[in-house]
Amino acid sequence: MEFQQRGLGVRRRVRAVAGVVAAGLLAVSPAAVSGCSSQTVADERPGGAARESAVSVLHRAADVLVRSGSSRVRTTMETATGGTRVSIRGSGAYDFEKRLGRLRLLLPRDATGTAEHAPITELLASGALFMRNRGAGIPRDKWVRVDTTDVPDGNLVTGGATDPLTAAELLRGVRKASLVGEEGLGGDLVRHYRGTTDIGRAARVASGGARGSLVAAARGFAERAVPFDAYLDGLGRLRQVRHRFTVSGRGDGQGESEGSGAAGRRGALRVASTTELYDFGTPAVVELPKPTDIYTGKVGSPQK
Repeated sequence: MEFQQRGLGVRRRVRAVAGVVAAGLLAVSPAAVSGCSSQTVADERPGGAARESAVSVLHRAADVLVRSGSSRVRTTMETATGGTRVSIRGSGAYDFEKRLGRLRLLLPRDATGTAEHAPITELLASGALFMRNRGAGIPRDKWVRVDTTDVPDGNLVTGGATDPLTAAELLRGVRKASLVGEEGLGGDLVRHYRGTTDIGRAARVASGGARGSLVAAARGFAERAVPFDAYLDGLGRLRQVRHRFTVSGRGDGQGESEGSGAAGRRGALRVASTTELYDFGTPAVVELPKPTDIYTGKVGSPQK
């Protein structure tokens, strides 16, 4: 499937293929996968002791993070289509109050174990993604700016990592969730929740900083239901969340027709985005590029 991508003073046509993810910039048009239930499941501890609704707890996750200030971040984005699997890992810090973050992404190695691309530095801001060392002929001292409200997936998977606060904002759309149990994570006891969130619903109730990107994702994803696993500590802080997206990867320039079912999803690209938050209170120093530091020329395909 193809779509028109705008921004950086250029207008170019991009195909949705898994290899672009590995290069650090995936532009895709998501496809339908399955229906979304509106059922709300009560959150209960093993043994039957009723607790606060899992749905209510998850709806507040983003607000709790904002009150927490900042933290360190680890991200993993894994893609699978057919027999091909790639993984992009990142690390950095995020300021939830200012909605600013900095990540360093490590891209997959080739079959011989050699790095095919140097690490990419990403700066995350409200409505924008800045990337340095993007490749494809862009000067090393220049940044590429992407308007995340103009990307069909709202940058949920485009940049190789989901913005940490957007990952939490996505939980505002939870319709169905339950408590799996209590587990250990990073030396702390956390509560493991599992369920399904709805991108469109999250977009309608998201905070101002996330609304634009989620509205774009709600328009771009034909199927808005996203399964997830979330882990919250005793203070209600999101410690880890894993979202599982399914997007079209047919690559033939034709979209899937409604009702195509499994046959239409044979070439589907499955993306699992995991965000881990730890060391709360650690300062996140993020300085956005000056206008003169942003590349305004033509952006070539990272596969060339």
